[in-house]
Amino acid sequence: MATHLAPRPFRVAIIGSGPAGVYAADILTKSQEVSGGDVHVSIDLFESQPAPYGLIRYGVAPDHPRIKGIMNALHKVLDRGDIRFFGNVTYGRDVTLSELRSFYDAIIFATGATKDAVLDIPGIELDGSYGGADFVSWYDGHPDVSREWPLTAKEIAVIGNGNVALDVARVLSKHADDLLTTEIPDNVYAGLLASPVTDVHVFGRRGPAQVKFTPLELRELSHSRDVDIVLYEEDFDFDEASDAAIKSNNQIKIMVNTLTNWLVEQDERDSKTPASRRLHLHFLHTPVEIIGTEGKVSGIRFERNELDGTGNVRGTGEFIDYPVQAVYRAVGYFGSELPEVGFDARRGIIPNDGGRVVDANGAQVPGLYATGWIKRGPVGLIGHTKGDALETIGCLLEDRSGLPVPERPGESEIVNLLESRGVEYTTWEGWSRLDAHEKDLGASFIPAPGLDIVRERVKVVDRDEMVKISRT
Repeated sequence: MATHLAPRPFRVAIIGSGPAGVYAADILTKSQEVSGGDVHVSIDLFESQPAPYGLIRYGVAPDHPRIKGIMNALHKVLDRGDIRFFGNVTYGRDVTLSELRSFYDAIIFATGATKDAVLDIPGIELDGSYGGADFVSWYDGHPDVSREWPLTAKEIAVIGNGNVALDVARVLSKHADDLLTTEIPDNVYAGLLASPVTDVHVFGRRGPAQVKFTPLELRELSHSRDVDIVLYEEDFDFDEASDAAIKSNNQIKIMVNTLTNWLVEQDERDSKTPASRRLHLHFLHTPVEIIGTEGKVSGIRFERNELDGTGNVRGTGEFIDYPVQAVYRAVGYFGSELPEVGFDARRGIIPNDGGRVVDANGAQVPGLYATGWIKRGPVGLIGHTKGDALETIGCLLEDRSGLPVPERPGESEIVNLLESRGVEYTTWEGWSRLDAHEKDLGASFIPAPGLDIVRERVKVVDRDEMVKISRT
Protein backbone atom coordinates (compact mmCIF):
# COMPACT_ATOMS: atom_id res chain seq x y z
CA MET A 1 0.00 0.00 0.00
CA ALA A 2 1.37 3.42 -0.96
CA THR A 3 1.91 5.98 1.74
CA HIS A 4 1.37 9.71 1.91
CA LEU A 5 4.86 11.14 1.41
CA ALA A 6 4.43 13.77 -1.31
CA PRO A 7 4.99 17.42 -0.29
CA ARG A 8 1.40 18.46 -0.84
CA PRO A 9 -1.61 19.18 1.39
CA PHE A 10 -3.20 16.24 3.16
CA ARG A 11 -6.63 16.29 1.48
CA VAL A 12 -9.74 15.61 3.58
CA ALA A 13 -13.39 15.57 2.44
CA ILE A 14 -16.15 15.89 5.05
CA ILE A 15 -19.69 14.90 4.02
CA GLY A 16 -22.16 16.97 6.04
CA SER A 17 -21.88 20.57 7.27
CA GLY A 18 -23.83 20.29 10.51
CA PRO A 19 -22.16 20.56 13.91
CA ALA A 20 -20.51 17.13 13.56
CA GLY A 21 -18.86 18.01 10.26
CA VAL A 22 -17.81 21.53 11.24
CA TYR A 23 -16.46 20.39 14.61
CA ALA A 24 -14.41 17.69 12.86
CA ALA A 25 -12.95 20.25 10.46
CA ASP A 26 -12.18 22.67 13.29
CA ILE A 27 -10.54 20.04 15.51
CA LEU A 28 -8.41 18.83 12.61
CA THR A 29 -7.16 22.32 11.78
CA LYS A 30 -6.37 22.98 15.45
CA SER A 31 -4.69 19.63 16.11
CA GLN A 32 -1.09 19.65 17.27
CA GLU A 33 0.04 18.00 14.05
CA VAL A 34 -1.54 20.69 11.87
CA SER A 35 -1.02 23.76 14.05
CA GLY A 36 2.57 22.69 14.69
CA GLY A 37 3.30 22.50 10.97
CA ASP A 38 3.92 18.76 10.69
CA VAL A 39 0.85 18.35 8.49
CA HIS A 40 -0.48 20.81 5.92
CA VAL A 41 -4.16 20.02 5.61
CA SER A 42 -6.72 20.99 2.94
CA ILE A 43 -10.38 20.43 3.89
CA ASP A 44 -13.47 20.45 1.68
CA LEU A 45 -16.89 20.38 3.35
CA PHE A 46 -19.80 19.00 1.29
CA GLU A 47 -23.49 19.64 2.02
CA SER A 48 -26.57 18.39 0.15
CA GLN A 49 -28.46 21.61 0.93
CA PRO A 50 -27.48 24.97 -0.58
CA ALA A 51 -26.95 26.38 2.94
CA PRO A 52 -24.65 25.12 5.70
CA TYR A 53 -25.25 24.05 9.33
CA GLY A 54 -27.35 20.89 8.84
CA LEU A 55 -29.27 20.10 12.03
CA ILE A 56 -28.90 23.65 13.34
CA ARG A 57 -30.74 25.07 10.34
CA TYR A 58 -33.16 22.23 9.60
CA GLY A 59 -33.56 20.15 12.75
CA VAL A 60 -34.05 22.38 15.78
CA ALA A 61 -37.06 24.47 16.77
CA PRO A 62 -36.63 28.09 15.62
CA ASP A 63 -37.48 29.56 19.03
CA HIS A 64 -34.57 27.94 20.85
CA PRO A 65 -32.56 30.66 22.60
CA ARG A 66 -29.26 28.78 22.44
CA ILE A 67 -29.32 28.03 18.72
CA LYS A 68 -28.07 31.47 17.73
CA GLY A 69 -24.96 30.94 19.83
CA ILE A 70 -24.20 27.58 18.21
CA MET A 71 -24.80 29.03 14.75
CA ASN A 72 -22.38 31.87 15.49
CA ALA A 73 -19.72 29.39 16.64
CA LEU A 74 -20.05 27.33 13.44
CA HIS A 75 -20.00 30.52 11.37
CA LYS A 76 -16.70 31.60 12.93
CA VAL A 77 -15.09 28.29 11.96
CA LEU A 78 -16.23 28.41 8.33
CA ASP A 79 -15.59 32.13 7.99
CA ARG A 80 -11.87 31.75 8.69
CA GLY A 81 -11.29 30.86 5.06
CA ASP A 82 -9.26 27.68 5.58
CA ILE A 83 -12.18 25.29 4.90
CA ARG A 84 -13.90 25.20 1.51
CA PHE A 85 -17.68 24.79 1.47
CA PHE A 86 -19.50 23.02 -1.38
CA GLY A 87 -23.26 23.29 -0.90
CA ASN A 88 -26.03 21.77 -3.04
CA VAL A 89 -23.84 18.72 -3.67
CA THR A 90 -25.38 15.33 -2.91
CA TYR A 91 -23.03 12.48 -2.11
CA GLY A 92 -23.80 9.42 -4.23
CA ARG A 93 -25.48 11.45 -6.94
CA ASP A 94 -23.29 14.44 -7.80
CA VAL A 95 -20.09 12.77 -6.69
CA THR A 96 -19.37 9.11 -5.92
CA LEU A 97 -17.21 7.47 -3.31
CA SER A 98 -14.68 6.24 -5.86
CA GLU A 99 -14.33 9.77 -7.22
CA LEU A 100 -13.82 11.21 -3.76
CA ARG A 101 -11.20 8.57 -3.00
CA SER A 102 -9.31 9.62 -6.14
CA PHE A 103 -9.25 13.25 -4.90
CA TYR A 104 -8.79 12.90 -1.12
CA ASP A 105 -6.59 11.07 1.35
CA ALA A 106 -9.46 10.69 3.84
CA ILE A 107 -13.24 11.01 3.77
CA ILE A 108 -15.27 11.69 6.92
CA PHE A 109 -19.00 11.00 6.93
CA ALA A 110 -20.93 13.40 9.18
CA THR A 111 -24.40 13.03 7.67
CA GLY A 112 -26.26 12.72 10.98
CA ALA A 113 -29.67 11.09 11.38
CA THR A 114 -32.69 12.75 9.83
CA LYS A 115 -35.39 10.06 9.58
CA ASP A 116 -37.93 9.14 12.25
CA ALA A 117 -37.30 5.96 14.20
CA VAL A 118 -39.96 3.34 13.57
CA LEU A 119 -42.94 3.01 15.92
CA ASP A 120 -44.51 -0.32 15.03
CA ILE A 121 -48.08 -0.21 16.33
CA PRO A 122 -51.41 -0.77 14.55
CA GLY A 123 -52.78 2.34 12.85
CA ILE A 124 -49.42 4.05 12.38
CA GLU A 125 -50.18 4.33 8.64
CA LEU A 126 -53.47 6.23 9.11
CA ASP A 127 -54.06 9.66 7.63
CA GLY A 128 -53.16 12.06 10.44
CA SER A 129 -50.23 9.99 11.74
CA TYR A 130 -46.96 11.84 11.21
CA GLY A 131 -43.27 11.58 11.93
CA GLY A 132 -41.96 14.26 14.25
CA ALA A 133 -38.79 14.64 12.16
CA ASP A 134 -40.89 15.36 9.08
CA PHE A 135 -42.81 18.05 10.95
CA VAL A 136 -39.57 19.59 12.22
CA SER A 137 -38.28 19.71 8.63
CA TRP A 138 -41.49 21.47 7.57
CA TYR A 139 -41.45 24.19 10.21
CA ASP A 140 -37.71 24.67 9.70
CA GLY A 141 -38.23 25.29 5.98
CA HIS A 142 -36.35 22.29 4.60
CA PRO A 143 -36.29 22.72 0.79
CA ASP A 144 -37.06 19.04 0.12
CA VAL A 145 -40.28 19.03 2.17
CA SER A 146 -43.70 20.15 0.93
CA ARG A 147 -44.63 23.74 1.73
CA GLU A 148 -48.02 22.56 3.03
CA TRP A 149 -48.75 20.75 6.28
CA PRO A 150 -52.25 19.52 7.27
CA LEU A 151 -52.82 21.42 10.52
CA THR A 152 -56.52 20.62 10.91
CA ALA A 153 -56.63 18.79 14.25
CA LYS A 154 -58.00 20.32 17.44
CA GLU A 155 -56.60 17.56 19.67
CA ILE A 156 -53.13 16.16 19.03
CA ALA A 157 -50.98 13.42 20.58
CA VAL A 158 -47.17 13.61 20.59
CA ILE A 159 -45.47 10.34 21.49
CA GLY A 160 -42.05 10.67 23.12
CA ASN A 161 -40.33 12.24 26.09
CA GLY A 162 -37.22 13.70 24.51
CA ASN A 163 -36.29 17.19 23.40
CA VAL A 164 -37.74 16.70 19.91
CA ALA A 165 -41.12 15.69 21.37
CA LEU A 166 -41.20 18.89 23.43
CA ASP A 167 -40.15 20.96 20.41
CA VAL A 168 -42.95 19.49 18.32
CA ALA A 169 -45.51 19.97 21.09
CA ARG A 170 -44.41 23.53 21.80
CA VAL A 171 -44.58 24.59 18.14
CA LEU A 172 -47.98 22.92 17.68
CA SER A 173 -49.44 24.63 20.76
CA LYS A 174 -47.78 28.02 20.43
CA HIS A 175 -49.62 30.94 18.83
CA ALA A 176 -48.21 31.69 15.39
CA ASP A 177 -47.73 35.41 16.10
CA ASP A 178 -45.32 34.51 18.90
CA LEU A 179 -43.06 32.74 16.41
CA LEU A 180 -42.72 35.77 14.15
CA THR A 181 -39.62 36.90 16.00
CA THR A 182 -37.90 33.75 14.72
CA GLU A 183 -36.80 32.94 11.17
CA ILE A 184 -39.81 30.75 10.30
CA PRO A 185 -40.76 30.93 6.61
CA ASP A 186 -43.96 32.69 5.58
CA ASN A 187 -45.71 29.42 4.64
CA VAL A 188 -45.06 28.01 8.11
CA TYR A 189 -46.45 31.11 9.79
CA ALA A 190 -49.57 30.95 7.61
CA GLY A 191 -50.10 27.27 8.38
CA LEU A 192 -49.72 27.67 12.14
CA LEU A 193 -51.90 30.79 12.13
CA ALA A 194 -54.81 28.82 10.66
CA SER A 195 -54.41 25.87 13.05
CA PRO A 196 -57.55 25.18 15.15
CA VAL A 197 -55.58 23.31 17.84
CA THR A 198 -56.80 23.53 21.43
CA ASP A 199 -55.06 20.60 23.14
CA VAL A 200 -51.67 18.98 22.62
CA HIS A 201 -50.90 15.84 24.66
CA VAL A 202 -47.32 14.61 25.19
CA PHE A 203 -47.00 10.97 26.28
CA GLY A 204 -43.97 9.32 27.86
CA ARG A 205 -43.54 5.62 28.61
CA ARG A 206 -41.79 6.02 31.96
CA GLY A 207 -42.15 8.35 34.94
CA PRO A 208 -41.20 11.99 35.58
CA ALA A 209 -37.75 10.99 36.87
CA GLN A 210 -36.92 9.10 33.65
CA VAL A 211 -37.69 11.77 31.04
CA LYS A 212 -35.09 12.35 28.32
CA PHE A 213 -35.52 16.07 27.79
CA THR A 214 -33.43 18.75 29.48
CA PRO A 215 -34.33 21.43 32.04
CA LEU A 216 -34.01 24.16 29.41
CA GLU A 217 -36.47 22.41 27.10
CA LEU A 218 -38.88 21.89 29.96
CA ARG A 219 -38.76 25.49 31.15
CA GLU A 220 -39.39 26.75 27.61
CA LEU A 221 -42.85 25.19 27.74
CA SER A 222 -43.90 27.65 30.43
CA HIS A 223 -42.88 30.62 28.27
CA SER A 224 -45.64 30.09 25.72
CA ARG A 225 -48.28 32.81 25.88
CA ASP A 226 -51.91 31.78 26.44
CA VAL A 227 -51.00 28.08 26.80
CA ASP A 228 -51.73 26.25 30.07
CA ILE A 229 -49.59 23.28 31.08
CA VAL A 230 -51.71 20.44 32.43
CA LEU A 231 -50.36 17.56 34.53
CA TYR A 232 -51.97 14.56 36.19
CA GLU A 233 -51.35 13.49 39.79
CA GLU A 234 -51.69 9.77 38.99
CA ASP A 235 -48.66 10.05 36.68
CA PHE A 236 -46.34 11.15 39.48
CA ASP A 237 -44.95 7.83 40.64
CA PHE A 238 -41.42 7.36 41.98
CA ASP A 239 -39.73 4.05 42.77
CA GLU A 240 -36.40 3.37 44.50
CA ALA A 241 -34.44 3.97 41.31
CA SER A 242 -36.28 7.25 40.75
CA ASP A 243 -35.47 8.46 44.27
CA ALA A 244 -31.81 7.52 43.79
CA ALA A 245 -31.66 9.34 40.45
CA ILE A 246 -33.20 12.48 41.93
CA LYS A 247 -30.65 12.49 44.76
CA SER A 248 -27.62 11.80 42.56
CA ASN A 249 -28.41 13.77 39.38
CA ASN A 250 -28.99 17.51 39.70
CA GLN A 251 -30.56 17.76 36.23
CA ILE A 252 -33.16 15.14 37.09
CA LYS A 253 -33.79 16.84 40.43
CA ILE A 254 -34.43 20.17 38.70
CA MET A 255 -36.87 18.66 36.20
CA VAL A 256 -38.80 16.68 38.82
CA ASN A 257 -39.03 19.76 41.05
CA THR A 258 -40.24 21.86 38.11
CA LEU A 259 -42.90 19.33 37.16
CA THR A 260 -44.01 18.86 40.76
CA ASN A 261 -44.29 22.61 41.29
CA TRP A 262 -46.38 22.95 38.14
CA LEU A 263 -48.67 20.19 39.38
CA VAL A 264 -49.20 22.00 42.70
CA GLU A 265 -49.60 25.41 41.08
CA GLN A 266 -52.21 24.32 38.54
CA ASP A 267 -54.89 24.07 41.23
CA GLU A 268 -54.40 27.77 41.92
CA ARG A 269 -54.25 28.54 38.20
CA ASP A 270 -57.51 26.71 37.51
CA SER A 271 -59.40 29.36 39.46
CA LYS A 272 -58.22 32.01 36.99
CA THR A 273 -59.22 32.58 33.37
CA PRO A 274 -58.10 29.51 31.41
CA ALA A 275 -55.84 29.81 28.39
CA SER A 276 -57.20 29.17 24.93
CA ARG A 277 -54.78 26.27 24.45
CA ARG A 278 -53.51 23.50 26.71
CA LEU A 279 -50.34 21.42 26.63
CA HIS A 280 -50.83 18.18 28.59
CA LEU A 281 -47.88 16.17 29.93
CA HIS A 282 -48.62 12.48 30.55
CA PHE A 283 -46.27 9.87 32.01
CA LEU A 284 -46.42 6.07 32.38
CA HIS A 285 -48.20 5.58 29.05
CA THR A 286 -47.19 3.08 26.34
CA PRO A 287 -48.91 3.50 22.94
CA VAL A 288 -50.52 0.29 21.69
CA GLU A 289 -52.75 1.42 18.82
CA ILE A 290 -53.73 4.47 16.79
CA ILE A 291 -57.49 4.35 16.31
CA GLY A 292 -58.96 5.26 12.94
CA THR A 293 -62.31 6.17 11.49
CA GLU A 294 -62.72 5.98 7.71
CA GLY A 295 -58.94 5.85 7.30
CA LYS A 296 -58.22 8.90 9.46
CA VAL A 297 -56.88 9.21 12.99
CA SER A 298 -59.68 9.56 15.52
CA GLY A 299 -57.96 8.48 18.73
CA ILE A 300 -55.05 6.73 20.36
CA ARG A 301 -54.95 3.88 22.88
CA PHE A 302 -52.36 3.51 25.65
CA GLU A 303 -51.60 0.94 28.29
CA ARG A 304 -50.97 2.39 31.72
CA ASN A 305 -47.57 1.49 33.15
CA GLU A 306 -46.12 1.21 36.64
CA LEU A 307 -42.51 1.50 37.73
CA ASP A 308 -40.84 -1.79 38.62
CA GLY A 309 -38.35 -0.52 41.20
CA THR A 310 -35.45 -0.20 38.76
CA GLY A 311 -36.71 2.86 36.88
CA ASN A 312 -38.13 0.68 34.12
CA VAL A 313 -41.83 -0.01 33.68
CA ARG A 314 -44.27 -2.84 33.24
CA GLY A 315 -47.78 -2.78 31.87
CA THR A 316 -50.72 -2.82 34.25
CA GLY A 317 -53.30 -4.21 31.84
CA GLU A 318 -55.30 -0.98 32.10
CA PHE A 319 -55.98 0.72 28.75
CA ILE A 320 -57.00 4.32 28.11
CA ASP A 321 -58.27 5.90 24.89
CA TYR A 322 -57.77 9.57 24.07
CA PRO A 323 -59.75 11.31 21.30
CA VAL A 324 -57.25 12.99 18.96
CA GLN A 325 -57.26 13.80 15.26
CA ALA A 326 -53.49 13.72 14.74
CA VAL A 327 -50.56 11.74 16.17
CA TYR A 328 -46.90 12.75 15.95
CA ARG A 329 -44.29 10.15 16.78
CA ALA A 330 -41.10 11.64 18.24
CA VAL A 331 -39.44 8.51 19.57
CA GLY A 332 -36.04 9.26 18.09
CA TYR A 333 -34.14 9.79 14.88
CA PHE A 334 -32.57 7.16 12.64
CA GLY A 335 -29.65 7.31 10.23
CA SER A 336 -29.88 6.76 6.48
CA GLU A 337 -27.83 4.33 4.43
CA LEU A 338 -25.25 5.93 2.14
CA PRO A 339 -24.20 4.59 -1.28
CA GLU A 340 -21.07 2.41 -1.31
CA VAL A 341 -20.71 2.53 2.48
CA GLY A 342 -21.65 -0.19 4.96
CA PHE A 343 -24.71 0.30 7.16
CA ASP A 344 -25.91 -1.16 10.45
CA ALA A 345 -29.66 -1.35 9.80
CA ARG A 346 -30.41 -2.14 13.44
CA ARG A 347 -28.66 0.91 14.89
CA GLY A 348 -28.91 3.24 11.89
CA ILE A 349 -25.17 3.96 11.75
CA ILE A 350 -22.12 3.40 9.58
CA PRO A 351 -20.24 0.48 11.20
CA ASN A 352 -17.10 1.86 12.76
CA ASP A 353 -14.48 1.38 15.42
CA GLY A 354 -13.82 4.66 17.20
CA GLY A 355 -14.70 6.51 14.01
CA ARG A 356 -12.76 4.25 11.65
CA VAL A 357 -15.25 2.78 9.16
CA VAL A 358 -15.17 -1.01 9.10
CA ASP A 359 -16.49 -3.55 6.60
CA ALA A 360 -18.88 -6.47 7.16
CA ASN A 361 -16.01 -8.51 8.61
CA GLY A 362 -14.98 -5.79 11.04
CA ALA A 363 -11.86 -4.85 9.10
CA GLN A 364 -10.95 -1.17 8.76
CA VAL A 365 -11.72 0.45 5.41
CA PRO A 366 -8.62 2.62 4.81
CA GLY A 367 -9.34 6.32 4.45
CA LEU A 368 -13.01 6.25 5.53
CA TYR A 369 -14.20 7.72 8.84
CA ALA A 370 -17.45 8.68 10.56
CA THR A 371 -18.43 11.18 13.23
CA GLY A 372 -21.58 12.46 14.92
CA TRP A 373 -24.92 10.65 14.90
CA ILE A 374 -24.07 8.54 11.84
CA LYS A 375 -21.18 7.24 13.93
CA ARG A 376 -22.80 6.57 17.30
CA GLY A 377 -26.55 6.91 16.79
CA PRO A 378 -28.90 9.83 17.56
CA VAL A 379 -28.29 10.18 21.28
CA GLY A 380 -26.92 13.05 23.30
CA LEU A 381 -26.91 16.79 22.77
CA ILE A 382 -25.17 18.80 20.06
CA GLY A 383 -22.15 19.36 22.28
CA HIS A 384 -21.48 15.62 22.45
CA THR A 385 -20.45 15.67 18.79
CA LYS A 386 -17.23 17.45 19.79
CA GLY A 387 -16.12 14.36 21.69
CA ASP A 388 -17.01 12.23 18.67
CA ALA A 389 -15.00 14.45 16.37
CA LEU A 390 -12.00 14.48 18.69
CA GLU A 391 -11.88 10.67 18.70
CA THR A 392 -12.38 10.37 14.95
CA ILE A 393 -9.76 13.01 14.10
CA GLY A 394 -7.33 11.35 16.48
CA CYS A 395 -7.74 8.08 14.58
CA LEU A 396 -7.36 9.83 11.22
CA LEU A 397 -4.12 11.51 12.28
CA GLU A 398 -2.75 8.22 13.61
CA ASP A 399 -3.51 6.55 10.27
CA ARG A 400 -2.39 9.30 7.92
CA SER A 401 1.02 7.95 6.95
CA GLY A 402 -0.45 4.61 5.87
CA LEU A 403 -3.45 5.80 3.89
CA PRO A 404 -3.74 5.17 0.12
CA VAL A 405 -2.46 8.09 -1.93
CA PRO A 406 -5.19 9.67 -4.10
CA GLU A 407 -4.57 9.68 -7.84
CA ARG A 408 -5.60 13.31 -8.39
CA PRO A 409 -5.17 15.28 -5.15
CA GLY A 410 -5.21 18.75 -6.70
CA GLU A 411 -7.69 21.17 -5.14
CA SER A 412 -9.14 22.05 -8.56
CA GLU A 413 -10.11 18.45 -9.39
CA ILE A 414 -13.40 18.45 -7.48
CA VAL A 415 -14.33 21.85 -8.92
CA ASN A 416 -13.67 20.62 -12.46
CA LEU A 417 -15.77 17.50 -11.87
CA LEU A 418 -18.78 19.38 -10.47
CA GLU A 419 -18.67 21.99 -13.22
CA SER A 420 -18.35 19.34 -15.95
CA ARG A 421 -21.58 17.78 -14.64
CA GLY A 422 -23.43 21.05 -14.41
CA VAL A 423 -23.79 20.81 -10.63
CA GLU A 424 -24.84 24.24 -9.35
CA TYR A 425 -22.79 24.08 -6.19
CA THR A 426 -22.83 26.91 -3.69
CA THR A 427 -19.89 28.35 -1.78
CA TRP A 428 -19.25 30.06 1.53
CA GLU A 429 -19.36 33.40 -0.26
CA GLY A 430 -22.71 32.34 -1.70
CA TRP A 431 -23.99 31.56 1.78
CA SER A 432 -22.99 35.07 2.85
CA ARG A 433 -25.20 36.44 0.08
CA LEU A 434 -28.12 34.20 1.06
CA ASP A 435 -27.63 35.07 4.71
CA ALA A 436 -27.76 38.79 3.91
CA HIS A 437 -30.85 38.26 1.74
CA GLU A 438 -32.72 36.50 4.55
CA LYS A 439 -31.83 39.29 6.95
CA ASP A 440 -33.10 41.84 4.41
CA LEU A 441 -36.39 39.95 4.23
CA GLY A 442 -36.68 40.20 8.00
CA ALA A 443 -35.88 43.91 8.01
CA SER A 444 -38.51 44.60 5.34
CA PHE A 445 -41.26 42.66 7.15
CA ILE A 446 -44.39 44.74 7.80
CA PRO A 447 -46.36 43.39 10.78
CA ALA A 448 -50.12 43.29 10.88
CA PRO A 449 -51.86 46.12 12.76
CA GLY A 450 -51.50 45.69 16.50
CA LEU A 451 -48.35 43.55 16.26
CA ASP A 452 -45.15 45.15 17.50
CA ILE A 453 -42.76 42.70 15.85
CA VAL A 454 -39.18 43.05 14.64
CA ARG A 455 -37.95 40.15 12.52
CA GLU A 456 -34.24 39.42 12.36
CA ARG A 457 -34.57 37.26 9.25
CA VAL A 458 -37.01 35.21 7.16
CA LYS A 459 -35.79 31.85 5.94
CA VAL A 460 -35.86 31.15 2.19
CA VAL A 461 -37.38 27.71 1.48
CA ASP A 462 -37.23 27.10 -2.28
CA ARG A 463 -34.02 25.32 -3.31
CA ASP A 464 -33.81 26.93 -6.73
CA GLU A 465 -34.22 30.36 -5.18
CA MET A 466 -31.55 29.61 -2.59
CA VAL A 467 -29.14 28.50 -5.29
CA LYS A 468 -29.91 31.48 -7.50
CA ILE A 469 -29.29 33.97 -4.69
CA SER A 470 -26.12 32.17 -3.63
CA ARG A 471 -24.66 32.01 -7.12
CA THR A 472 -25.63 35.49 -8.34
